Amino acid sequence: YISTQDKVGEFAKLSKIELLEATEKSIGPPEMYKFHCDLKNFRQRERELENSCTEKNSNLEKMKQKNERYKQDVERYHERQHHLDSIAMLKKKRPWVIYEETRKLYEEAKKTRDRQKEELKTLRQTQAPMIHEMREADKQCAKLEDKIKQKIEDIKLALRMKREAEMDRQKRIQNTRKMIEDWTSELENTENAENIQPLMNSLNANLRQLEEEKANIDGELNDLRKERENLLKERKEDRITQFENLMNIKEEKLKGRFQDTHSALMWLRKNRHRFKKSVCDPLLLSINMKDNKHAKYVENHISANDMKAFVFEMKEDMELFLKEMRDNCKLRVNAVCAPSESFAERRPPKPIEELYRYGFCSYLRELFDAPLPVMNYLCYQYHVYEVPVGTEKTRNMIERVIKETKLKQIYTAEEKYTVKISRYTNQSVSTNISLKPAQYLTVTVDADKRRQLEDKKNEINKQLQSLDSQMALLSEKQKRFECKDNQLRQEKKELLERKNKRKQLESKISMKSDSLRQMEQDGINLEEESEQANAKIKKLNTQKVKLVIDFMHLIKSCMALNEDKTNLVLENTIATFHKGRLDVEYRTATVHLRAMDQQISDLDIKKNSLLTKCKSLLSTAKKVCNLGMDQNLPENIYKVNITNAFFFSCLTLDAFLDLPSTVDEIDALLNEEKTRASCFTGLNASVVEEYNKRVKEIAQMTAELEEKKKELDSYRKNISQVKERWLNPLKKMIDKINEKFSSFFSSMQCAGEIDLHAENEEEYDKYGIRIRVKFRSSTQLHELTPYHQSGGERSVSTMLYLMALQELNRCPFRVVDEINQGMDPVNERRVFDVVVETACKKSTSQYFFITPKLLQNLSYGEKMTVLLVYNGSSMLESSKWDSKAFFRRRRRFQP
Repeated sequence: YISTQDKVGEFAKLSKIELLEATEKSIGPPEMYKFHCDLKNFRQRERELENSCTEKNSNLEKMKQKNERYKQDVERYHERQHHLDSIAMLKKKRPWVIYEETRKLYEEAKKTRDRQKEELKTLRQTQAPMIHEMREADKQCAKLEDKIKQKIEDIKLALRMKREAEMDRQKRIQNTRKMIEDWTSELENTENAENIQPLMNSLNANLRQLEEEKANIDGELNDLRKERENLLKERKEDRITQFENLMNIKEEKLKGRFQDTHSALMWLRKNRHRFKKSVCDPLLLSINMKDNKHAKYVENHISANDMKAFVFEMKEDMELFLKEMRDNCKLRVNAVCAPSESFAERRPPKPIEELYRYGFCSYLRELFDAPLPVMNYLCYQYHVYEVPVGTEKTRNMIERVIKETKLKQIYTAEEKYTVKISRYTNQSVSTNISLKPAQYLTVTVDADKRRQLEDKKNEINKQLQSLDSQMALLSEKQKRFECKDNQLRQEKKELLERKNKRKQLESKISMKSDSLRQMEQDGINLEEESEQANAKIKKLNTQKVKLVIDFMHLIKSCMALNEDKTNLVLENTIATFHKGRLDVEYRTATVHLRAMDQQISDLDIKKNSLLTKCKSLLSTAKKVCNLGMDQNLPENIYKVNITNAFFFSCLTLDAFLDLPSTVDEIDALLNEEKTRASCFTGLNASVVEEYNKRVKEIAQMTAELEEKKKELDSYRKNISQVKERWLNPLKKMIDKINEKFSSFFSSMQCAGEIDLHAENEEEYDKYGIRIRVKFRSSTQLHELTPYHQSGGERSVSTMLYLMALQELNRCPFRVVDEINQGMDPVNERRVFDVVVETACKKSTSQYFFITPKLLQNLSYGEKMTVLLVYNGSSMLESSKWDSKAFFRRRRRFQP
């Protein structure tokens, strides 16, 4: 439908963007305009995601830079912890080493005792036959030979270990001298303390001034806090809590009687955002009686199912709620929908003042308060605005009341009357029932008083917010002072470190010099040790020779005894001598036996003493390593291939085994680790915690940034797909419109074209259709605007653009109303010819061209029909028409 000239003006005033949207809606496919809207929304979301990614990336870089500043302190802290852990480990290993050395002594004593027992056993067996004595002597000699070899090996091993210890000592002496030289060189390059003192004095003055400013801010903050505490005392939260407790009582009653309804109420409070309009709680919670003695009237008037029903303002919300409750949550609940029309303010048929004489005091609606949707529903469903409540006086004159008032429902003090009109007799029929006691609405809340308390509380909250904002400003200022204070203290700390560095270096050099002197004094004389070892070996060889001589004597004795045994009968004197010699040997063996018994006793005492000491040291070592007394130890804690899964809960076995295996080495390493640990000062564990916390935050923020980037890429892919589905059909459609539009203008010896105009391809809300026309050959194409072209030119352009659209949009008929108004004759004739040519084509829609005037000598087509409408104040009435004259004129014009 193409309307009059004012509509043409409105069309010309359309912006390029509005013209595009109107064209999409009119001739485009249904999804084209939807895609356009989606692209605009997607572009907005894309900008939000880009801004979010940029912001998160900026914050991430700031956090990384901030964390990098603390990295060195964290590394120094971990290095110090490493030294402290080494100290703790050395302290744990030291008692084990002492225990191991004592255990070896115990094992040696035990072996010695066992050996002495064997020797004792051997001596006791010397009183056996001489052959047995010879065999035992052979065995004893072999054992002694092995022991001598073992002792020689032990002596050589001890000498080799001392040589290695001396080499290690020389290496440590060289390392210590190198450290002393380095520290001495560093000491010479260290700044003198006198140059630092002026800087220290300036920093101290700045710190004192900053402390004074901080004290002033603290005073202001304390004043504001006191004022805030006074306001907090004024808030009467307890009274409001009492009102809330009354509501809790009503909810408990609901939970006790209707468990499903209570469960649905809890779900609703968490999911109110899913509904388009407000949803009211069940009626028994929403209704608040002004006086609880009237609760029985309301409860008897409203059905029990509606009392536990939720009230909705939209049917769609109610259907969504019931589907969720009944299908998903399996709850049996009721719901009602309040009418869209307002019933809450309806007037009763009679003012209550007219009913005072019958004992009525009020209508039901005035006895309680409720939210507007609930009141609308009760007025619509139960007509509470026209049901009066009476007294005992009403009961006494009930027949008169029914007859005179024509009321349908009446409440007296204890009864309810229902009045109906009989269909057959047209007389009033009344029924009455006794009222049941109230169960749900007896708990009332004074809404006005609660509102007053809440208003007062809100006012106090506003004052508190003002105070909080002032305190926040002061706190921010205080933080800036704290930051400046920390900066000054850090500078002071650095100056102190520079000042104390010289003393620390002097102390380290002194300690290492003492350690060097001690190591030089503890040297081992290898030549003397070698001579002592050779002497011991020589002594053992001497003992070995003596044993061989004794062995030869025993052999000779054995041979003599054999000869004596052969000649015993013949040589009595020799036998007597032999007997005497044996007696001497027996007495000698007895003395030796007693000596061996004493030695064994002494060895038992020594063994028991060492065993007691081992147990004490073992208990101490287990206590240091947090081991239970019932936990087993490995066979050898110094073997690297131990597989027993027994050991310390605080250490790994490999780290424990890497430590030195002697007490002296452990003590030396312990002193060294303590010295290194003491070099790390001014470190705080909170820096490490803050660093680790920020590392986690950086990782989390990085993950969030990646997620946002993925979402942005997904959005861009989606935009690209939708853009392709929108832009390609749109360009084709505009090309077709341009083809028709240009053709129409060419037929009028003018020029015109349309195109899709966009300053930025990604700004989809800036896309528009640009119309450019030229009515004179001497001018260029100009964009169609309300200011550049005349009214007639705009009408022509509008008409031709709409006709170009009509060529692409099929419909049963088209109406053109006074489109030629305001056109000059030339343009009017051109437009008329274009309309006639277009409308008279085959397979085109029917045209209705309405106009108050036409030019002369226009071109009319065979398919055109001209209808003249005669109308106006001077028009002849139809009753006065001369029909015969009309027919004569008609016949006159027929060929």
